[in-house]
Formats: sequence, C-alpha cells, structure tokens
Amino acid sequence: MDDREIIRLEQFRQLKKEIRGSEEHLIVGIDVAKQKHNAFLGTATGKTLLKRLVFENNREGFEKLLMHVESISASNGHKRVTFGLEPTADYHKPLAEFLINREHNLVLVSGVAVKRNRELLDGRWDKNDMKDSANVADLISQGKCLFYEYPTHVLRDLRSLLSLKRKFKKIEHGFRVRIRNHLLAQYFPELDRYYGHRESENLAIVQWCLSPSKIAKMKYEDFFRLVTTRDRGLIQHQRLKAIWDSAHSSVGCSAGTATEFEAGILVDTLKQVRETIGNINEKVIEICVLFPEYKYLLSIPGFGPDVSAIVLAAIGDPFRFESGNQVLKTAGWDLSANRSGRRSDSVTPVISKRGKADLRYALYQAALIASTRNKHFTSWFIEKLKGREKEKGIKTKMRVKLAAKLLIIAWTLMKKKEPFNPELLKVKKN
Repeated sequence: MDDREIIRLEQFRQLKKEIRGSEEHLIVGIDVAKQKHNAFLGTATGKTLLKRLVFENNREGFEKLLMHVESISASNGHKRVTFGLEPTADYHKPLAEFLINREHNLVLVSGVAVKRNRELLDGRWDKNDMKDSANVADLISQGKCLFYEYPTHVLRDLRSLLSLKRKFKKIEHGFRVRIRNHLLAQYFPELDRYYGHRESENLAIVQWCLSPSKIAKMKYEDFFRLVTTRDRGLIQHQRLKAIWDSAHSSVGCSAGTATEFEAGILVDTLKQVRETIGNINEKVIEICVLFPEYKYLLSIPGFGPDVSAIVLAAIGDPFRFESGNQVLKTAGWDLSANRSGRRSDSVTPVISKRGKADLRYALYQAALIASTRNKHFTSWFIEKLKGREKEKGIKTKMRVKLAAKLLIIAWTLMKKKEPFNPELLKVKKN
C-alpha cells in the first residue's frame, strides 16, 4: 500500500469515529448516473445546505461541483469535506478518480444500505435522484459508509481481466447448453448419454454429422476418421461404435440445411470463445507474476493459477484489512443468524453469502482438492470429522470451513510474504 492509500485509510477510520454529530464536516452525497450526477450538501447534524446540485459527467461538471463545495464550505466554516457516492455500474469511477487525485476525502455507500435507508427518510419507498443523494449523505452522517479502495493500475487490470473472463465463461456455458439441450435433444438424443466424455469428438459429430441418418449411411471407419484426430485405443473405439450403432435406430428429428448451418456456427463460435478464454488466462498469469505475493499463494495446496489469481484480485493489498473477520466478510463467509424469541439461543449461525461469490466458489474447489490430495489437509479434514461422520452434510460444512481457513492462510502469507507452512494447520486438541 503506497503512502497516499495509507493516509486515505487512516482518514477513513478517523472519519468513522468522529462523524456522528460533528459540526466540522461538510458532507456531499452524490447519486451517480451515466450522464448527469445529483449532489446534496449537508452536515452531520442533519442541516441541509444545498438540496440539489446537478452536474455533468465531465471535467467541467466536476469543477462545478468543487466550486460549489468550496464556496459553501468557506461560508459555513467547515474544516473538513467528505464526498460519498453509491457505486452505479462503472459510471462512478471517473468522478472517484478525479476526487482522489485532487486529494479529497471519498467514501463509498452500499447500494443495499441506500435501499434500506430510503424509506426511513420520509416514510415512503419511492425513488428519485434528488432524494437518493440526500440518502447517501444521511448514511455518511451516521458513519454507515465504506472505504473507497483505489487500487494500483496493475491490480485494476487483473480485476478487469477476471471480470472479462467471467463474461466469456458465461457465453461458453450458454453455447454448450444450446448445443446439448437444443440440437442434440431434437436431432440426436441418443448421443446425450455419451456427451460427458471426449467433448472434442462430440463437437465434431455435431458439426459434421448431426443427423443420425447421415451417420447411418457411413461405414464405421469413415465415421471414425471424420470425428477423431488420432486413435486413442479400445475404449475410444467402443464409445464411437456405440454412437454409430445408436444412429441406425435413432428417434431424432430430421435435420435440414438450416440446422446443419446452426450446428456449424455454434461449434465454431464455441471454439473461438474457448480460445479467447485461453488468451485471457495467459494475460492474467502475465499480470499475476508482477505481484510478489503470487508465488506464495501458489505454494498453498489446492491453489493453482486460477484460484491464486482470484484470491489475489479479491484481497489486493492485504494491509487494508485489520483482522481476519474483515477478510472473511469479503467472501461472505462471516457467520450470521436470525436470533429472536424463545429459540434465539439454539439458532445455528450460517454463512452470510454477502461477499464475492466467485471467490467462495474458487476457494471451495481449492478446499475440495486439498482435502483429498494433500496429506496435511487430509489429516486436518479427518480430524475435524471425528465423531461427526454420520452427521448430514458434515463433509460439505467442513470443506466450507477449510475454504475459509484457506482464505485466512492466503491473507497471512500475503502479509508476511512467505510460503505455506503445514504447521498452520495444526488442530487444537481438547
């Protein structure tokens, strides 16, 4: 963390302690939009100084905002100014960078908090931009705001690429589902039972001979050469022979030229998408090696390049977290429970799932691999299961617990800049 970010973080922590009821602070709540933003200027004591200021999403508009803020701050004797905004897509980022580069104090307000606080302002649930800017300012005056992280360019690049990869993975999944549930389900339903193996061969069948009648007219040797690139042995022949046999008695619909065209387009596009994902993965690794912490994450059992990149992007600077509980909240692994009434003492807490879903998924996969393939993690896992083997869902619960532990281990190694040590997994004896 560079000096400017350290100062910003300390200022934020100080702000959280002293903002309530302060007469020194001028609060600027901003409702972000694509073209025009709405600002509200008030104090922590609830006094309104400027009900509405509309400014353009450009430099001239930003300068207009600062001019009004400086004027009102000087006329009312405020020593400190805090800007707060609710993130809306990526529209808030140019304004945030502009304010941070001008060394203004900037905080973030959660969209969930804004929604829940909206009704408390005037007893109504209706939404408009002017009220939302006042809503943002009201939350800041209560200290219900978050630190606005301004990461380095390298970390921003990594997060952007991982976001792009998620988009392409969704596209890939969409094409796979359409091929299997739309084309095969109609024209060659018998192929579905074999679809889980050798997907390259399955795609070749879809692309070149989707219609079972076309396969039935071929000799097996011709069919084999058409859908394969090399002979892999007996198991491959048995599988393709079964597919070839099933084509002779298939109940699939007859496929026309448009269907064959669609099949070719879907397969070609799916291959292009996968090639793009591969290129993104190469670029992600190229960026990850620029971080000294990356090699320490790779030393953790179950952490491959993909999981390490996701964890690295999520944590960013490890020193911005004060405790492990804050790190767990980032992933949504903090425990929560609805405690009310007679059964409040017997309620079992569950994970909140209010954090990054992709981070939770990646770490669970890492925990699954580590608990089955690494002797240290396997011993830890077995020890945790002792006496609870017959409990329903206990293995999943313990893997979730291990995944949360992996996140804390990763955070610790990033701070200390040291490789994984199995001693961190010692189970406390009762």
